[in-house]
Amino acid sequence: MADPSSYRPEPGQIPDSPGVYKFRDEHRRVIYVGKAKSLRQRLASYFQDLAGLHPRTATMVTTAASVEWTVVSTEVEALQLEYSWIKEFDPRFNVKYRDDKSYPSLAVTMNEDYPRVQVMRGPKKKGVRYFGPYGHAWAIRETVDLMLRVFPVRTCSAGVFKRSAQIGRPCLLGYIGKCSAPCVGRVTPEEHRELAEDFCDFMAGRTGTYLTRLEQQMHEAAEEMEYEKAARLRDDIGALRRAMEKNAVVLADATDADLFAVAEDELEAAVQIFHVRGGRVRGQRGWVTDKVEAVDTAGLVEHALQQLYGEEKGESVPKEVLVPALPEDTPALSQWLAERRGSQVNLRIPQRGDKKALMETVHRNAQQSLALHKTKRAADLTTRSRALEEIAEALDLDGAPLRIECFDISHLQGDDVVASMVVFEDGLARKGEYRRFQIKSFEGQDDVRSMHEVVSRRFRRYLQEKLKTGEWSPDDSAVAAHVPGVVGGEVDRDAPEDDGRPKRFAYPPQLVVVDGGQPQVAAAKRALEELGIDDVAVCGLAKRLEEVWLPGEDDPVVLPRSSEGLYLLQRVRDEAHRFAIQYQRNKRGKRLKAGPLDEVPGLGESRRLALIKHFGSVKKLRQATIDQICEVPGIGRKTAETVVVALAQAVPAGPAVNTATGEIIEDETPASAGAASDRGTEQ
Repeated sequence: MADPSSYRPEPGQIPDSPGVYKFRDEHRRVIYVGKAKSLRQRLASYFQDLAGLHPRTATMVTTAASVEWTVVSTEVEALQLEYSWIKEFDPRFNVKYRDDKSYPSLAVTMNEDYPRVQVMRGPKKKGVRYFGPYGHAWAIRETVDLMLRVFPVRTCSAGVFKRSAQIGRPCLLGYIGKCSAPCVGRVTPEEHRELAEDFCDFMAGRTGTYLTRLEQQMHEAAEEMEYEKAARLRDDIGALRRAMEKNAVVLADATDADLFAVAEDELEAAVQIFHVRGGRVRGQRGWVTDKVEAVDTAGLVEHALQQLYGEEKGESVPKEVLVPALPEDTPALSQWLAERRGSQVNLRIPQRGDKKALMETVHRNAQQSLALHKTKRAADLTTRSRALEEIAEALDLDGAPLRIECFDISHLQGDDVVASMVVFEDGLARKGEYRRFQIKSFEGQDDVRSMHEVVSRRFRRYLQEKLKTGEWSPDDSAVAAHVPGVVGGEVDRDAPEDDGRPKRFAYPPQLVVVDGGQPQVAAAKRALEELGIDDVAVCGLAKRLEEVWLPGEDDPVVLPRSSEGLYLLQRVRDEAHRFAIQYQRNKRGKRLKAGPLDEVPGLGESRRLALIKHFGSVKKLRQATIDQICEVPGIGRKTAETVVVALAQAVPAGPAVNTATGEIIEDETPASAGAASDRGTEQ
């Protein structure tokens, strides 16, 4: 890794003006492109203490070997140059969206003598009107099939068109009325182009006038007793209405807008875009990207706007762009979009009404897209096998770690310290094997000591199960001393008997992963050594730079960013983190909700609820006599006496105060009754 100070420019060399900069590695490859209002301020931010940089930014500046810049006159020029350079150099540390599919669009080739309606993919061509993109090609074909009845525009290829013109006979669509057959001269080129323009107008959302005109023609035909013509017009109107129903109105006033939503986690982000034209959703597309640079939601939105509109011009850029967060250079970005459209573009965050409601729908689609992407990647057997092989090779294991267990510690400033254990078998989560722990040996915040305790407890249970089945006999008394239920190398007969339930810790992992760096890894390894276990590998995954740490090693193992093995380790670590936080929050919430009735021995949840329901609050229950408490169904005199004693010993909380009015709020809420509803088992 390079030292950033070795290529840091002198402060006076960097101009204080807008521009675009490039970081290059030792092989002169461009690894990152960025833009700035002030090149001097922005580049100075990269050459501070590495500990103060975002981990991904620190990785970039230590990979780079030089930096260079280009000065421009405006921020809009910087935006355009940044987009051009990212497209040209494909830098590894820039966010790059990749389509999860190739989206088809409905295209009308207005640049031809006889415009053709067809499904098109790929880059857009000049002179072609596009509608979409659509999620599936069959959705386009269904819409076109309905509309050809009213707008019989040519859909055949150039070869079929030429062949029909040569033989003087139209194709099948010409015979059934779904093509005006310009190939044989049934309509003139001008009449056919007018049909194509009407088709485009209808697809663009200008539907009301056309339907009104058809209805008027239908009524006129009926009055003149031209019933066949009236019936045909009626069917045409029905076909158009069915085509319109496929794109229901979502925004009033014929709004033209694109709505962007982002769903993200620490590693990846998904962007979903709804294209609304004439108040109707005309298309949808989505991208997924790795977050290889330190970027927030606003930055993701800016990259998405650049990628979507970088090659667009005219009406392809809508009048309004709705986003979840405004980029840093919103005025410059709005001006850039306006230049591409040729008129003003409103870039904003929807605050209320239908647009905000639709934005929530787009966001749900983005969340589902991200979840589906992760599921597909995890469910691919070939990918999982490659990931396990990469882990085995990187950690120098004898074989692929088919069972991986990961441990994480969670607490809130030293309170409610808990730990989680998640299990992945063959690269997939086994949630039935997940376990959670309360730290029992000490109080306070000490992640290293907590990790040692949790790993020790997990593998002590494993040795107990092996001892019961005769698979293990401790020769070392020092090891046996660490295993409860073992006396002189044999099972203690006073230990709890086997209850016939599935064994929770009977299966050992091939790899133990801890969330943390060298100290946590050393604690886990020490716990295994104390128990005499030497056939389980240990590693740690540190969040800061996603480095893999091994016991006794001074330098980490750095897996490639694109490594499936690293992705699997990250997923295991993130799942352990999620499970630990969930347990810690539940435990903290239960503690905060606990009331004096929770401390009454022998008083279960049902009878606690019965007492609160009968008296209305703990305050009124505290004022009740023993005889009054006995009137509650299920409460005997002995239990009533216990309740009275417990409430008398409990110190009532101070009165609650309404901060707005200064009034004391009477304690009438049965908050203490619901604490026992969370009855999760704890290890």
